[in-house]
Order: sequence, then structure tokens, then C-alpha cells
Amino acid sequence: MDERIKVFIADDIAATRENICKLMEFDPEMTVIGQAESGREAVEKVKVLQPDVILMDINMPGMDGIAATEQIAAESPSSCIIIMSVQGEQEYLRRAMVAGAKNYLVKPFSGDELLQAIKQSFANEKKRRNIVKFEPKREEQGKIITVFSTKGGIGKTTISTNLAVALAAKTGANVGIVDADLQFGDVALFLNLMPRATIADLVRDIEHLDMNVLDGYMAQFNSSVKVLPAPTRPEQAETVTSSHLSAILKTMRSSFKYTVIDTAPTFSDNMLAVLDASDIILVVAALDLPTIKNVKLCLEIMESLKYGEDKVKVVLNRANTDAGMDISEVEESLRYKFSATVPSDGKVVVASVNRGVPFVVSHPDAPVTQSIVNLARLVAGSDWPDRHEEQPAAGVVSRFKRLFG
Repeated sequence: MDERIKVFIADDIAATRENICKLMEFDPEMTVIGQAESGREAVEKVKVLQPDVILMDINMPGMDGIAATEQIAAESPSSCIIIMSVQGEQEYLRRAMVAGAKNYLVKPFSGDELLQAIKQSFANEKKRRNIVKFEPKREEQGKIITVFSTKGGIGKTTISTNLAVALAAKTGANVGIVDADLQFGDVALFLNLMPRATIADLVRDIEHLDMNVLDGYMAQFNSSVKVLPAPTRPEQAETVTSSHLSAILKTMRSSFKYTVIDTAPTFSDNMLAVLDASDIILVVAALDLPTIKNVKLCLEIMESLKYGEDKVKVVLNRANTDAGMDISEVEESLRYKFSATVPSDGKVVVASVNRGVPFVVSHPDAPVTQSIVNLARLVAGSDWPDRHEEQPAAGVVSRFKRLFG
């Protein structure tokens, strides 16, 4: 049986296809089984030929390479697609990956680069198939909750840290926090932690990443809550890529019942990787015009990314602020109802931040704490304990009443 990698070439320039074919002739590990000069032709031929690897140019007449990639990825998922393009911008790379491409080569590239990309992509796909085929079913995976907004200073870190601690306290589950505000993250500061390692240190060990390796880089807040801190210096953020974050979050799912992610106020490649991996996105809003404008744009982008209302929840922070805005009118403008509201309590919140103690711990009876508990109940869903399980121990008199009628 022929064990060579079966390659299909889709490019509207005949000379390019010919040059790649000649290159393949010198490598005994692969063979070209078909060619196409348009996206539509590639879609039809791939259905029949079922190649292992498809080399796909972006700029082709009629159906372009991105559209062809999306259709082939849906109809022939076992074929691994490598995009070839003169465009090296991040937006093209993101569109290609969203469509289903597994790799992206910027023209001009060397013959060695092309051959290596084909072999590596095929090896990764083969490994994935073996895992799907032979790996036993795993235990239920944890839930990822991302706190996001397109405006800084809105209270994301305050909500993230208190939500994580409340989830752990009320459900008894292990909770992880990832500080994905890679340049200016403050989760460790808010929890009064002095971490020995950060996410920037973890990515150096990413090839060996598993639950045990991950645990070695996390800082412990209490017995149920651990933190993967942001880098200590802004320039270290560049060492963390979207693929690193995807791998880390996948491992977090296996390690924690809940993972809460604090984020940067931007739609960068890193943030898109986080948002894609999330089960619930809490978009934080406030009652001021610039924030409402930015949140509206944010929600429109999330709709274009096909994030449904089951995934996106809007949280109104500082809800009792006298801003002269009617909440129902704001909801109508956003076309989203507020799923939760958090009242303004500067005295409690600022004191909590300065002490490094979440207010759900320091002020358990404060209205702002109760709002975070309600938010925790929302994201936990059916996992939230029954009411009688979370009631405090009764006093002596009420115990006697229960015992003796």
C-alpha cells in the first residue's frame, strides 16, 4: 500500500503548480494526486480524491481560497489544508484559521519550508485522528468563563477575582483564574499574591504541558482557587501567542471545574482565541455613553463571530450610579437584556482592592457581594447547589425546634 502523503494543489498560476510538482518528485514521502486552478474546481475534486494535504492559494478567480477552505473543511474534514498567500497580515491568518486551515505559508517561501509544513501538518492530523480513535472518553470537562469589555477601567478584574472566589466558596469546586491581560494584568495584585512564575514562564515549557506542569506555574490563593498570573513586564506579553493560550485553556478545562479569565480590552488574536474557547462571555458595561457605544460595537462583533445569546451575557457594573440614563433604553439600544447587575460600592470595593482581599470574603453581607453570588449562580447553572445545601448552620433554638417539632 502507498504510504506517501497525498497532496492536492489549488493555485490559479500554472507555473506555481508545476514548480511544486517538481519539488515533490524529489521527496519520496509525498506525491501529488491532483490539481485545480480555482476554488470551485478544488472543492469538487477533493470530494473524489480525498487527499491528505491540500495546498490552497487565497487569490483565485470565482470562489477564493478562504471560501473553498471553509467548504472543504466541512465536507472533507480528514484533509489538512495549508493556505499559501502573499498576504502576511494577521487578519488573513485569522480568517484562514477560522475557515479551517491548519497552517499558513506566506509567499515567497523556500522548498524546505513547504515540505516541512506539509509533513508537520500531516503528522499533526494523523496524531489527532489516532487520539479521536483510541482515546477513551474523558471525564466531564470544566467550564470556561471569560470576563470581557472593550473599555478599560470598567471593573473586569474586580468581577473576575470575586466571581472566582464566590464560585469556589458556593459550589465547593476547584476554580482557576487566568490573567489574560498580558501587558497590564492585575489579578495577582487584587489577590495579594507574589507569584514566583507567570504565564510567560509557562509558555517556555508549552511542549510538555499537562495538568501537572500547569499546576507548577500557578499561584495559590486558597485551597480551592489558583491563579495563572500575567507577565510581570509588558514586553513579555509578546512571548505568549494565541496557540499558547488555546493549549493552556484546554488543559485548564481538565484541571478545574471553573476557569475564570480576565482579559485585555481588545479584539487581538490572543483575545479571539480566549473568546472562542469560552463557554460563557460576560461583557461588562456601565452607564456612561462611551462605554455603551463600545459595548454595542463589541456585541455586534460577537454576533458576526456567531456567538449566541447562550454564550454572551451582558453585566451592568456600578448599576446604581446616578448617570441620568434609563436602563431599559440602554438595553433597547444594545438589543441585549442585562443578565446581571452589580451595584456601585466604592468604599467596600476600594478597601478590598487595597487590602488584596476579595469583598466576597471581607464583606459577605454587602449588596455588592450578593450581586456577585447571583452572577456565580448564573454561570454555574444546574451545578449550583440546592438552597438547603448552602444555608448556614442554624442556631441552637432552631435546631431544637427541628428536633422536637
